[in-house]
Amino acid sequence: MHLWDKKLFINMHKIHRQYYIYIVTNFNKTTLYTGVTNNLSARLSEHWQNRHSYKTFAGRYSCYNLVYFETFKYVNDAIAREKQIKKFNRKKKNQLIHNQNPDWTFLNEKICGNWPPIELIKRF
Repeated sequence: MHLWDKKLFINMHKIHRQYYIYIVTNFNKTTLYTGVTNNLSARLSEHWQNRHSYKTFAGRYSCYNLVYFETFKYVNDAIAREKQIKKFNRKKKNQLIHNQNPDWTFLNEKICGNWPPIELIKRF
């Protein structure tokens, strides 16, 4: 592969990259965690692997059930939206989720295919 081919490949990859903000919750839907990622299925798998771990907020409260997400073309837009949502009170977050997912259906299987994950999906 020529150098210009590699640059074209890298630039094409960047063009098609997507970023996500997402909200996961625990089984009883009592705790919410908002995050940002460029690989939603891998991130959900990581939350699943880290459940019951006290090293992270999502792990401490077993937040791995996806109830909401948005897609962005640019990482800066996704980060800005994540910060905005993190400032919302619980009532406003509930309404945001309800507008897209009225029954608060867990979306993990829709995004990941197999759920729970059989193996950890690597993000990097």
